[in-house]
Amino acid sequence: MKPDVANNISLYRWSRFLRSLTFWQAVWFLYFQDILSGAQAILLYVVLDVAVTTLEVPSGYMSDRLGRRKALIASAIVTLIGVTLLGFGSSFATFAAAQILIGAGSAFSSGTDEAMLYESLAATGREDEIEAQEVIAWRYSFIGLALSAVTGGALSLIDPSLPFIATGVAMAGLLWVTWRFVEPPRTSEMAEGAELLRLSHLGSNFRNPVLLWFFTLTVLMYCFSHLPFVFGQPFILEALNDVGFASSAPLVSGIITALMMGISVAVSLYALQLRNRLGLPLLLLSAFGLQIAISGVMALTESAVVLVFLLLRMVPDALSRPFILGRIQPLLSDDSRATWLSLKSFVGRLAFAAALAIGAVSTTDAGLMPYEDIARILTIATVIGIAALALLAAAARKIAVASPKDSNC
Repeated sequence: MKPDVANNISLYRWSRFLRSLTFWQAVWFLYFQDILSGAQAILLYVVLDVAVTTLEVPSGYMSDRLGRRKALIASAIVTLIGVTLLGFGSSFATFAAAQILIGAGSAFSSGTDEAMLYESLAATGREDEIEAQEVIAWRYSFIGLALSAVTGGALSLIDPSLPFIATGVAMAGLLWVTWRFVEPPRTSEMAEGAELLRLSHLGSNFRNPVLLWFFTLTVLMYCFSHLPFVFGQPFILEALNDVGFASSAPLVSGIITALMMGISVAVSLYALQLRNRLGLPLLLLSAFGLQIAISGVMALTESAVVLVFLLLRMVPDALSRPFILGRIQPLLSDDSRATWLSLKSFVGRLAFAAALAIGAVSTTDAGLMPYEDIARILTIATVIGIAALALLAAAARKIAVASPKDSNC
C-alpha cells in the first residue's frame, strides 16, 4: 500500500467542494433564455445530457482501464474549457459545444470519484467508513453549491457571463487538487481475456436483485431531482414577474438555491441517525417520495408557495446518495466498479434527456416558457413517479435491500 493513498480521502471532499462551485447553477436557464429562447434553453440542457450519456460508459471503462486519477484530471480540464466558452459565447452553436465539453467532464468524473474514495478507504483498511465519508463529502458539495449559488446570482446582476467565468476559476482549482490524487491499488488485476471477465462482472450485477433495485431507484431519483432544477428558474421568474420583481430573478434564484443547499447541509447532519432509525429501504423510499411531492406541488399551483417546496429539492439527495453508494460499492468488483456506476448514470441521463426532448417539442417557442407548459410536463412526471414508488416499495419487501448492519439494529 502506498502511504500517500490516505491523502485521497481528505482530497476527495475538497474535490467535491470545488466541483460544486458552479456559480451558473441558479441562472443558466435565465441566461440561455435571455439570449436564445426557453425551448432552446431546454435543448441546450438536452445537449449536455446527451454528451454525458454518450461518454458515460466509455469514460467509466477508461477509468477502470487507465486509472481513477487520469480520468479525474481529464474531467477537470474539459470542464474548465467548457465553462469558459459559455462565459464568452453568444450563439447556440458555441453554447452547444460548451455543453458537450461540460458533459464530457461530468462523464469522466461520474463514478470515478466515488470509486476513488472507496478504493482508497479499502487500501487503508477503512472501507467500513464509506457511508460516513460520503456523507461528509456530500456536505462539502452542498456547502459549495450554496456559496456559489448566491454568489453567482449576484455576479449575474453585474454581468450575465460572470458566473461562468467564476466557475472556470473554480475548475482551475479542481485541476490542482485532482493532480495531487494518488492512484489507489486494485484488489485484483485482470490478465489476458480481461474484457470478457469485465463483461461477465457487469452481467452478474444485473442478475443481482439488490443491485438491480438500486439501479432502478437511482435512475428515477436522478430524473426527479433534476425536474425542479430545470423548471425552477422559469417558475421563479414567473412568480417574481407577478409581483413586479422580474429583474431580480437571477439574485433571487441564487438565494433560493443557496437556502436549498443550506437546508440540505443541515439535514445531512442527521442523515446517519435517520438511516439507523428508519432503516435503509424506508429512508430511500421516503426520499424518492419527497422528490415526487415537489414536482406534484409545482404542477398544481404557480403561486409563490412553491418556492418553499423548492427549498427541499436537495434534501432527498442528502438522505439517499451516500447510503446508496455505501450499500452497492462492496457488491461491485474493482475491475468494473466505475463502469457500473457510469452505466447507472448513463441510463438516468438518457431517460431524462429523452423526457426533456419530448417536453421541449411540446412547448411554445416563445422566449419565456408559460406555466401551463411546465405544469403539463410535471403532472405527467408526478403520475409516473407515484406508480414507480409503489412498484419499488413492493419489490423492497421481497429482496434484501437493507444492508447487514440494518438487520443487526
